[in-house]
Amino acid sequence: MTEKRNFSISELSQEFDVTTRSIRFYEDQGLLKPRRRGQTRIFSTKDRVRLKLILRGKRMGFTLAETKELFDLWDETLTGNEKQLLKMLEILEGRKSMLEQQKNDIAQAEMEIDTAETRCREALTELQKRKKQQAPANDEARQTAEH
Repeated sequence: MTEKRNFSISELSQEFDVTTRSIRFYEDQGLLKPRRRGQTRIFSTKDRVRLKLILRGKRMGFTLAETKELFDLWDETLTGNEKQLLKMLEILEGRKSMLEQQKNDIAQAEMEIDTAETRCREALTELQKRKKQQAPANDEARQTAEH
């Protein structure tokens, strides 16, 4: 079985579970460069790999500009180069720092939520206690009024 070398926009859309509009947007941004046959886009294996990398970068928080910059650096040589690898490491370090900050922010938010929840539960318990204490007094007053 030979590997498929050309793909339609709908095939890539289905394979990667993205809209055809997204794929056209990536093309408009210069990230994908399909050939044309009339109005039909014909995507190569390279385009397919790039779409996969775009979506992976997106999941890791890369901007499209960062992804394009990496693609452009790769396109300068046949196998990539030191400049590209250094840029990739720079982007990855930035993402790691951002994620670490987000983890700290989430931990702080969780602590604040836990504190607020504890205070609400304590206040609710206190209100319910007072309500129970007032109930017998109200019952006595009602009974006295009935006689």
